Amino acid sequence: MKILSAKQLSEADKISMEKQNITSEELMERAASLVFEEIHKRLGSAPIPIKVFCGIGNNGGDGLVVARKLIEHGYEVKVFIVNYSDKRSEDFLSNYDKLKEVADEWPEQIKGEDDLPEINTGNFIVDSIFGIGLNRPIEGWMAKLVTSLNESGAFILSVDMPSGLFPDQPNAENGAIIRADYTLSFQAPKIAFYLPESMEYVGDLQILDIGLDREFISKLESKHYLINRESARAIYKPRKKNTHKGDYGNVLIAGGSYGKIGSVMLTATAALRTGTGLCSLYIPGCGYEIVQTGLPEAMVLTDVNEDVLTDFPVDFEADVCCFGMGVGTEANTEKAFKKLLENAKNPLLIDADGLNILSRNKEMLELLPENSVLTPHPGELKRLIGNWDNDYDKLEKVTAFSKKYKLITVVKGAHTFTFQGDHIYVNDSGNPGMATAGSGDVLSGVITSLMGQSYDPLQAAVLGVYLHGLSGDIAAGELGYESLMAGEIARNIGKAVKFLFQEE
Repeated sequence: MKILSAKQLSEADKISMEKQNITSEELMERAASLVFEEIHKRLGSAPIPIKVFCGIGNNGGDGLVVARKLIEHGYEVKVFIVNYSDKRSEDFLSNYDKLKEVADEWPEQIKGEDDLPEINTGNFIVDSIFGIGLNRPIEGWMAKLVTSLNESGAFILSVDMPSGLFPDQPNAENGAIIRADYTLSFQAPKIAFYLPESMEYVGDLQILDIGLDREFISKLESKHYLINRESARAIYKPRKKNTHKGDYGNVLIAGGSYGKIGSVMLTATAALRTGTGLCSLYIPGCGYEIVQTGLPEAMVLTDVNEDVLTDFPVDFEADVCCFGMGVGTEANTEKAFKKLLENAKNPLLIDADGLNILSRNKEMLELLPENSVLTPHPGELKRLIGNWDNDYDKLEKVTAFSKKYKLITVVKGAHTFTFQGDHIYVNDSGNPGMATAGSGDVLSGVITSLMGQSYDPLQAAVLGVYLHGLSGDIAAGELGYESLMAGEIARNIGKAVKFLFQEE
């Protein structure tokens, strides 16, 4: 699914109205009616006080349509007009007149701080003050209105965008932003919904298809894509019956050190659960009995050193090698890693201490085979590329880094971002329970397995990230967030693959 900019969506609105021979007011009625239907579906005519806050532009017009339909269906609705300007959009004015025809009382005007209404915890707030066209921060008395809504304890549903949140540029530090509990957004996701600094304002998110012209949208260029169930299903390669283990990859997982053998165990378990045909581990001698006992499906090679890796078996033939989990950063381990890089012919997956070694020896980045996959968490990323000013600056810097070294960079987070060239793929699976030790080790195993099964490295990264998150969702559904452990994510990969093809 394409993530589109505010400008692109504005163009899509215009083209759709021309092709469908409808007015902007008719399109507003269509979109806002879908918002009403979602609210009505959930509230079921419950006697909950609803307060609708409308701006005086088209987002406010959406709110007026929603309010009218709620009133027509018997809800207790109070409408507030946020008068931040003398200008009104035509569609706002038209729907304002329609609202007055059905409302028992006319909307209340908010023109300054003295007009701020009282909001109670049990209220249901519809935020329709500003939409995707906002290009300046909310300040002054309107900022105090936003703050009062945020602090009221009421449930807040935002129409299209939480008011004050910019859809595709950094927000000003001094601007007020609605903290929505739920956002119903129109037609396409916006990049702000998935960035760490802004996603907290969005709450739960639902994208409503308002029927904009599909042909026009299909031709729009985008650098950002949302990876959901349908995207992952399209990448997945089903197995043929007449196959054997040699058809599904021979992977080598190198890592571990004294006290950290569990990390490579998690990676290997995830690789095997994702379908690897043959899985070997290269580990210090101290881990031999642990792996042979705990993971009999894997084969084991050991370093001459008992505690850390000091060499690398360059004569071992593997389709893909994964390096870094729990390996440490000792000088001899750095030499072993460099030996791997100097002899590698196929793309590698580098994680954890492998990334830390690279950040301390930037010249080694030049040795990485093209389309190798790096999987940093935010701290490891900062060591690789330096600090960033905001999330948009981070996107630019990771893009430049990935292009410079011809890599695929998987930046882990609540929404994991995968970078290749100018394109960014935003993952839409996963949950807070996955913020646990070893979760990243499991992700490395999933991606490595797919790379070994002849998936293109980018496809392996994108699909692997989605399956990893989906497996975590399945495990959390059974255990809850707090009880979720990395091993459960690895063990549920098979269920995640099955879920891709289950009917809704």
